[in-house]
Amino acid sequence: MEKIKIVLIEDDKIEWDKFKEVESNRDDIEFVKTTDSDIEGLEVVENNNIDVVILDLELNKGSGNGDGFCFLENLKKLNLKNPPKVIVTTNVMSDSIYDFLHQNGVDLIFYKKQNNYSQENIINKIVILNGYKNNFDNNIGIPKVENKNNKVTNKIEKDINKELDLIGVPIHMKGRKYLFEAIKFIITQGEETDISIRKHLFSVFKVPESTINRDMENAITRAWNTSSIDDLERLYTLKVDYRRGVPTINEFIYYYARKVKDNL
Repeated sequence: MEKIKIVLIEDDKIEWDKFKEVESNRDDIEFVKTTDSDIEGLEVVENNNIDVVILDLELNKGSGNGDGFCFLENLKKLNLKNPPKVIVTTNVMSDSIYDFLHQNGVDLIFYKKQNNYSQENIINKIVILNGYKNNFDNNIGIPKVENKNNKVTNKIEKDINKELDLIGVPIHMKGRKYLFEAIKFIITQGEETDISIRKHLFSVFKVPESTINRDMENAITRAWNTSSIDDLERLYTLKVDYRRGVPTINEFIYYYARKVKDNL
C-alpha cells in the first residue's frame, strides 16, 4: 500500500512528537517533512509529490517569515498541477477566518481547543478522505442538488455546512447528512411538519425513521459533548432544557433552518 505523504508545518514541538507517535503506529502515512517554517514547508511541497499539508495557522514561534495565511497565499501562486490537500489546525476561530480558509483551498479545519482534538483524529480523517481527488469534499455523504447552477441553493448548502462545522457536528457521523438534509428541506420547501420532514428523509436515504432519529441525536450529542460551552452559547442562542443538556432534533433543525434562511 502506498503511503500518504504528509508535510507538517507546526511550531509546537509537543505537537511534532504526538504526530510522530501516531506515525510510528501506522503503515499508511509518512511525514516527509516536519518544520516550523512556512517557507521551508512551501519548498518541500513545491519539490515533492506531497499528498497532504497539516498547517498550524499561527506559527507564532516559527522560524519562517510568515504564518499559515502566508503559506496559503504562496501555495496558490505555485499553480501546482496536483496541489496537496490542506488541513489547518488553529487556536483561533471566527466566521471571517473560517470563510478565508475555505476560500483559499483549505479542506478541513481542526480547532485545537475542541475537546475531541487529537493528532490521531486528524490522521484518521486524512486516511478516510484520501481517496477524494482535488480537495476534500465538505459535503461527503450529502446529496447533491439537482440544479448546480442555482446560486441560492448552493449558498444554502454552504451556509448549512458552515453552521454544522462551527457547532462541532462531526462530518464523518451519519447523523450529519440527515441533519443537513432536514435543514435544507425546511428552507427550500417551506415544510415544517415532522411528518413531511421524516417522509422526505426516508425517501432520500431509504433508512428507517428510528435509525435516522438515533443518528441525528448522536450527532447533536457529540457536538454538545465535545465543543466548548462558550462556543455553544455563542453559536446556538436558543435556550436548552437543562434536564436534557442538548437540543432536541426538532429544536436543532428548526433553529438552523431559520438562522440560515434569515441570512439569505
